[in-house]
Amino acid sequence: MSLLTSDYDFMLPEGRIARFPLERREDSRMLVLHRAQRRIEHRLFRDFPDYLREGDLVILNNTKVIPARVFSDDGKIEMLFLEAAGENTWKCMVKPGRRMRLGRSVTVGGVEGNVIEVLETGERLVRFCAPVDLNAVGHLPLPPYFERECEPGDEERYQTVYAKAPGAVAAPTAGLHFTPEILARTPHAFVTLHVGAGTFKPVQAERITDHVMHCERYSIPAETASALASARRVVAVGTTSLRVLEARARDAGSVTAGEGSTDIFIYPGYTFQCVGALLTNFHLPKSTLLMLVSAFAGREFVMEAYAEAIREGYRFYSYGDCMLVV
Repeated sequence: MSLLTSDYDFMLPEGRIARFPLERREDSRMLVLHRAQRRIEHRLFRDFPDYLREGDLVILNNTKVIPARVFSDDGKIEMLFLEAAGENTWKCMVKPGRRMRLGRSVTVGGVEGNVIEVLETGERLVRFCAPVDLNAVGHLPLPPYFERECEPGDEERYQTVYAKAPGAVAAPTAGLHFTPEILARTPHAFVTLHVGAGTFKPVQAERITDHVMHCERYSIPAETASALASARRVVAVGTTSLRVLEARARDAGSVTAGEGSTDIFIYPGYTFQCVGALLTNFHLPKSTLLMLVSAFAGREFVMEAYAEAIREGYRFYSYGDCMLVV
């Protein structure tokens, strides 16, 4: 078991980042990891239902990405509205920071706001004099590694087909492969975790145990908790769904209905209490998400699988291909 951040690094060749989605969601490739046999298969996502057993329950995160990327009316300040922090008050990432010091004002969509607090993490609390209509002034916050502006097609494709609960600033990308037809063939239930910008943050500490994990809000409906109680195996779609389930199981003893927030950091050595299989995309080097997958499937096996995916030309990150760990 390795706790060194450097052991979760890898080199991704130029051109392997999927900056645009495939024409059809279900055409993504799917690398299947069989943990017991330490065996790898190459399939397509449309084959996903074939790997489900009787009594399986697939858990999906139905969060919806909000148009959280906003520019000030004078175009000098870029803001990412991370989460509401009170009446007409938002926690924001800002650029450039020097223009948004304590007490500074900013106008967005004709609504004036003031920086009322500069947090230790660098984010600002900005209180506006009236509600800000993000649907009118905001843009979809695409991941920085896309290195491009949002295009009309992203409005549909950077959301899951079952997105329902607005609040995320990043998509739960493992769910982007589902179509309504595949979803209809899949026994499923929903949780909600509003994905924050921290999902892209690499681990800077030399040892992963020194990393401070970001916190995200979640909710578990009563019908989901009931379905989980009778499931033979739980299949989490995405690291966000897995974190909700494992955090609730850890904190409450079982996955009960309710709302909360979690900063759970799952890395090798963690004992899973709920999830038996995981569908996930390929993640950034040195990321907490790669460490989570390594905890689930074993670091050496995961790094071997990533090397195989690179050799075989898989597409990486949010619009890329996926991995099923069973």
